[in-house]
Amino acid sequence: MKRAAIFVWLMMLSSYSMALTPWSKGGFETGMYRNLFVEMGYNEEDVNAKLKEVFNDVFHGSNKVYFEVGDTLGYISDIKNHDVRTEGMSYGMMIAVQFSEKDIFDRLWRWSKKYMQHQEGSRKGYFAWSCKLDGRHNAEGAASDGELYYITALLFASNRWGNHTGINYKAEAQHILNCIQPREFEPEHTPAFGGMGGFRQQSGPQKMYLIDPETQLITFTPDGFGQRLTDPSYHIPAFYEVWARWADDGRADYWNECAAKSREFLHKAIDEKTGLNADMCQYDGSQMQMPRFPGSPTNAPRRFGNNNFRYDSWRVPMNIALDYEWSCSDGEWQRQYGERIQDFFYSQGVDTFVDQYRVDGSLPEDDEILQAGGVRKLRHSIGLVATTAAASMMCSHDKSKEFVDALWNAKHVPYEDGYFDAYYDGLLRLFAFMHLSGNYRVILPR
Repeated sequence: MKRAAIFVWLMMLSSYSMALTPWSKGGFETGMYRNLFVEMGYNEEDVNAKLKEVFNDVFHGSNKVYFEVGDTLGYISDIKNHDVRTEGMSYGMMIAVQFSEKDIFDRLWRWSKKYMQHQEGSRKGYFAWSCKLDGRHNAEGAASDGELYYITALLFASNRWGNHTGINYKAEAQHILNCIQPREFEPEHTPAFGGMGGFRQQSGPQKMYLIDPETQLITFTPDGFGQRLTDPSYHIPAFYEVWARWADDGRADYWNECAAKSREFLHKAIDEKTGLNADMCQYDGSQMQMPRFPGSPTNAPRRFGNNNFRYDSWRVPMNIALDYEWSCSDGEWQRQYGERIQDFFYSQGVDTFVDQYRVDGSLPEDDEILQAGGVRKLRHSIGLVATTAAASMMCSHDKSKEFVDALWNAKHVPYEDGYFDAYYDGLLRLFAFMHLSGNYRVILPR
């Protein structure tokens, strides 16, 4: 009896050790994906049921963010901001193609094409990043991550469903890829960008591009101001590898170079001690510089909220995990990064860390905190709980299971003060469950 008990204990220990051994090859090469939940002891049927539940929360539940319009259209709304964003629309398309939900995918694409994509003019092919629920534009400019996801999701749709079922997905992706190449652009106006250290959009003809030609890094926005900087959360090198393999646009070598450059950038943009990164930064990974206001002491610290780890930054651990799972081209560094950032949040308490920090790990002052839902407040947000758990895909330390357990047990419900984010928190939560269950995959041609 004692010998049998010891054998069972050793088998359990062996199984848990397997869960803490990251893979050395990615899905592009192996076609295999880890179900980390199951490796860590969760029942596979429970995992499948939980994934379906989280999907339904986003698309069909009482707090859903997906809405259908007529027989052919649909949109995803940032509920608390009462708008439709390219971020959410392209995320929704990526989720839909991963789950083989063709009707949802096609509805989101048709809405995006009809209302968001510019069909003519200097912005042709780009998407207005924010629209009202009826499709009217809140802004004409693009946010570069939207195009990044649209292209990749369309190529996966082409691989999964072909191009003869009503939408030529590959042709749509190629159209965007052609439109994002550098071309002349005449800015409509030249305002100072709110609080961005006095940067002003240049006047006169300029080049518009999604990828900075000099550094081969994705822009913050493809316009006069936003092309001067980048957003670390927009860097998903494996997406470029998807373009190189299946876009057939004659730029395969270039896209593979962009993937390599993006990985190099992340090394520079992420703090070596904490694993945190700024919300946005220069192309060399350095922080944005805030000018001193007249009369301020020369030794006063230059605090600038965009140099902090906050909402956009939450996506970086999950994005690096995706590149690790699919490509594993930078596996050694990515494994170190995964444990580094989990070490930091573990030091803050797995159940108590907040959602905004300076990159050195200190807390921001009130005027640096980015508000959400009209409230300027630090929270233990489920969106960040989700992405730190997804980082476990890269880790081999015991702490990673605590992050996975925290996500599994977290309830996506309103806070005591009534604040609730069905959109951003909900989408990141779903992506994390897809990662950890092995259901966020490279979709190969049929």
